[in-house]
Amino acid sequence: MLKLEKINGKNVWDILKLCVSEKQKNFVASNDISIIEAFTAITGNGYAFPFGIYEDDTPIGFLMIGFDTDDYWDNAPLIAKGNYNLWRLMIDKNYQNKGHGKEAVRLALEFIKTFPCGKAEYCWLSYKPENEIASQLYRSFGFVETGEMDEEELIAILKL
Repeated sequence: MLKLEKINGKNVWDILKLCVSEKQKNFVASNDISIIEAFTAITGNGYAFPFGIYEDDTPIGFLMIGFDTDDYWDNAPLIAKGNYNLWRLMIDKNYQNKGHGKEAVRLALEFIKTFPCGKAEYCWLSYKPENEIASQLYRSFGFVETGEMDEEELIAILKL
């Protein structure tokens, strides 16, 4: 059974040690970049919820949820305004292929549906077109590609 734990001064160093396999590195930003992006979103009047993903007491991944846009997000997709997004998801290379990604998305959606920043109509996310594993995972939850792009990534949405 997995659980989410907010990134804090005690767990951040363990989360920074986690990484994906070499062939997946072009699909997801490293956790240090993600945590920096969370900080800059928050200081730019935006919202970011960075979490460590844990199996019992063992950190196995990282998840980040965002809401709306911040003061510095140029060219944000229209869907970002007033909606939640599954901003990042990574499972460490040593814990993959065990269903943890699917369980982490379930936990993320559970958190989003508490509407911590207020009601929203959609949860959105984006991924590289060649990331077939991510595409299948998100489709299994009902995410549908919109045909729009966020830079070089496909956008998919889920009605909340």
